Amino acid sequence: MNLGELLSGVGLAQPLAPELASLAIAGLEYDSRRVQPGSVFFAFPGARADGRRFANDALGRGAAAVLSDSPRPEDFNGPWVRVEHGRQALSLAARNFYRRPDERIRLTGITGTNGKTTTAYIVDAVLREAGAITALIGTVEYHLAGRVLPAANTTPESLDLMRLFADLEQAGGSHAVMEVSSHALELGRVFGLAFHTAVFTNLTRDHLDFHGTMEAYFAAKQRLFDGAGGPPPRVAVLNRDDPYARRLRIGPKTDVIDYGFAPDAMLRPRHVSTGMNGLRFDVQFRKLRFPVESPLIGRINVYNILAACGAGLSYGIAPEVIARGVAKLPAVPGRFERVDEGQPFTVVVDYAHTDDALRNVIAVARGLNPNRVITLFGCGGDRDRSKRPLMGAAAAEGSDFVVLTSDNPRSEDPLAIMNDALVGIRRYDVAHVIEPDRATAIRRAIKEARDGDIVILAGKGHEPYQILKDRTIQFDDRAVAREVLKGYGYHKND
Repeated sequence: MNLGELLSGVGLAQPLAPELASLAIAGLEYDSRRVQPGSVFFAFPGARADGRRFANDALGRGAAAVLSDSPRPEDFNGPWVRVEHGRQALSLAARNFYRRPDERIRLTGITGTNGKTTTAYIVDAVLREAGAITALIGTVEYHLAGRVLPAANTTPESLDLMRLFADLEQAGGSHAVMEVSSHALELGRVFGLAFHTAVFTNLTRDHLDFHGTMEAYFAAKQRLFDGAGGPPPRVAVLNRDDPYARRLRIGPKTDVIDYGFAPDAMLRPRHVSTGMNGLRFDVQFRKLRFPVESPLIGRINVYNILAACGAGLSYGIAPEVIARGVAKLPAVPGRFERVDEGQPFTVVVDYAHTDDALRNVIAVARGLNPNRVITLFGCGGDRDRSKRPLMGAAAAEGSDFVVLTSDNPRSEDPLAIMNDALVGIRRYDVAHVIEPDRATAIRRAIKEARDGDIVILAGKGHEPYQILKDRTIQFDDRAVAREVLKGYGYHKND
C-alpha cells in the first residue's frame, strides 16, 4: 500500500505531492519506539508528551513519513504530512491499512457512566453461547478468541483496535464487544468505525475534569449514535429509565430497542427475585416472554442483563440462547465480587468510583437485608474534585459505618482528597473513621464487621495497583481483604 492509498478519505491540510503519495508503506505507529523501516509515524499530543518531540527518533528508525495535525518542527527534515485531525487520521488510515475489518466483524459498542463493563461481559457471553468467536475490549482486560490480553485503556487507540480486529478475523472471529468511553469518542479513537449495535446504559456525573460540563460529557456520548465519523449504528439499545438516554438523537436508519422498568419499555423485567445467589426474572419483549437466571446480584444488574438481551436480540439470537449465555457468566471481576474465606459476614469488592455508582452498590447490598452495611471508599487524585463531597454523601447516606481512605491519589496529597470527601460525609450522622493507608483501612473495615453485615470495598475493583505520587505499587483490594480475613482466622475449605 502506498501513502496515497493509506490516506484515502483522510482530511489533509494540503494535497499530497506525487512523490509522497507513491511512497510504499509497511506499517503504522504512534509510538516512535515501535517504528520499523517503511512505517508512517503519527505524531499527535498525548496525555504526557507531544509526539512531535519523537519525530526525529522515528525518522532515525526508518519511518517513511511523519503525519501530524501540528506544524513541522524546525529541526525536522524528513517527509511531513499535515492533517486536519491527528487521531481521526490515524483511525481512518488504520482502517485503510487493515482493509476495514470493522465492516466484516459485527461491532457492539457500549457507552454510559456505569454498567459498561458488566454489560459487555454479558453480551460477550451471549454471543459465545450463540457460537460466535469473539473479542471483548474494555476496562478490565481484553479477550481475543479465547486469549486474555492486558487492557491499557478502556477503549484502545484506533490503530490497536484495528490490529485486534484483524487478529480476530485471522482467528475466524465474527463479533467484537467493546466499551466505548467518552474520552475515546471525544478524542477520535473510534472515528469512522461501523457499529452494528450501540448500547447506552446511563449518564451520571463523572469525568468532568476532562469534559468540563455534563452537557459536554453527554455530547461525547451522542457521537456514538451519530456514527462517530462512520455510519450510524444499525440498532440502538437504550435505557428507557435514564433521562439522558431519552435525549439522544437517533437517526432514521437506526432501529431502537429500549429497556427498563418503565411500563412502556420494549424490554422490561417481570417478577424479579434477587438474593445472594443471584437474579431470576422474566424478560418481556413485545409479545415474547422468556425467563433468565444469573449469578449477578441486584437491581443494577437487571438493567445490565436487559441491555445485553437487547444486544442479543439485535443480532437475531434466539431467547433461549440469550438466557443460556446470561446464566453462564459467573461474575465480572471487581463488580460486587465476593471475597469469601468462610467468614460470617459478606465482603465484596466493587469498582464504584462515582456517587451514583456508590449509591447503586450500597442499594444492592441493602437489598440483601444485611444487619449493617460498612462502606470503604476513596476518591481519585487529579480528577474532578467536585464529585468528592458527593461521593462522601452517597456513602454516608446509605451506610451504617464508613471508612474513608485513599484510592489512587496520583500527584495529590491523600489527606487533601479525603478532606474534600469528608465534607459530604459530615452532612449525615453516621459513624466513620479516616485512614489514608488503604491496606490499614481495609483491615479496619473488616474488623468492624459482625455476623450478617456486608462490607463494601469500593473504588478500585479489579485494579491490581495503586497510583501514588512518586510510583505505582502492586495493590489489589481482593488480595488484601483475603489476607486480612485469613489473619483473623478465617479460611474457606474448598
